[in-house]
Amino acid sequence: MGVIYLVRHGQADPSAYGLGAEPEGGAPVGSLTDTGVMQAKLSGALLSSLVSKVDAAFTGTLPRQRQTLAAVLEQFPGAPAAVVESGWDEYEIPDLTGEATMDDFRDGAAYQKIIDARLGDWIAGTLALPEGSTHESYAAYRERIRGAARTAAAEAGSGKTVLVASSAGTITALIAELWQVPDARWPVLARTMVNASVTKLISGRSGLSVVSFNEHAHLADLDGGVTTFR
Repeated sequence: MGVIYLVRHGQADPSAYGLGAEPEGGAPVGSLTDTGVMQAKLSGALLSSLVSKVDAAFTGTLPRQRQTLAAVLEQFPGAPAAVVESGWDEYEIPDLTGEATMDDFRDGAAYQKIIDARLGDWIAGTLALPEGSTHESYAAYRERIRGAARTAAAEAGSGKTVLVASSAGTITALIAELWQVPDARWPVLARTMVNASVTKLISGRSGLSVVSFNEHAHLADLDGGVTTFR
């Protein structure tokens, strides 16, 4: 059996969610914060204590995902080059946050309420979007995740280790499918995901199976902890 480790990206700048000013210093929109970089490095340290090498590595196209994978792979000398696979991208968050403000974002609960409501409409196919929007459908989103997962599973093969850096929605959408969680309940999983948490899958003859989900103990003890949800 092969193993796939899914790493959620570290904490990202609010610009990743379509809010606030662009990051300072010319960093790409949606880059990791300093805390996010630390989280990613801690996840890399955890993984390097569990496995001796990585055979393949995938990331979505988003800066926060690519930066997270790079920080994790630093812990693996001779690691393979990252393969950028858009199937691991998150859903298009700015379109799903509607009129959310920075005050909502700082409140956390208010922001989550907005996202949950909009996700529900998206899943049901009733989401109101600006005229001319090319926002992907929920069905298309789920299908591209399935394709990315099939590619990762094929790379895992027998006895190989694959790393994937992705986002909360995309990781939990895959887990929800493997656990047969109804579409309408999938966001409940997504809102529990910790930045830079690690989820472990095994790939065998019967397909993918979940071994552990949202592991984040390695983020909880450093100087009072660096556990964040967004």
